[in-house]
Amino acid sequence: MDRTQKEATIADLQSKLQETGLVVVTHHLGLTVAEVTDLRGKIRAAGASFKVTKNRLARRALQGTQFEGLDGLFKGPTAIAYSKDPVAAAKVVADYAKTNEKLKIVGAALGDQILDAEGVKALATLPSLDELRAKLVGMIQTPATRIAGVLQAPGGQVARVLAAYAKKDEAA
Repeated sequence: MDRTQKEATIADLQSKLQETGLVVVTHHLGLTVAEVTDLRGKIRAAGASFKVTKNRLARRALQGTQFEGLDGLFKGPTAIAYSKDPVAAAKVVADYAKTNEKLKIVGAALGDQILDAEGVKALATLPSLDELRAKLVGMIQTPATRIAGVLQAPGGQVARVLAAYAKKDEAA
């Protein structure tokens, strides 16, 4: 890789990190190509990205971003998972690390806050942004559904209620 390729790689990674909410640093020593491909597919399906990085280039790409605190984690065979959603990348990587001991979570950064491996696992237990949106929409729609159900009552039921009130007034 010559100097211009390295500079292009650094610029590309740095631009991606500018748009990212979470970066998870992993060690992937011993993973086969098929396992890495499987992991990338799962991460891509969750709306995140996974990239095997050269440590020196990754450290240079981190400079000037909110993730500068991750600099010390780039030792050994590292890869990063990143996403705009603060939970997506952590959730997929933590789930994959449970089933494959070769993938180790080293740490992460959520904005400018540095997390250790346990922090990443705790973050992975939270619902994703899409799940939270779905719950919120469901909570908003529930009262509207009930009102619509009452308003759609058959005319016969409404007539019976009015007839009952009329009989009550006649008896009085």
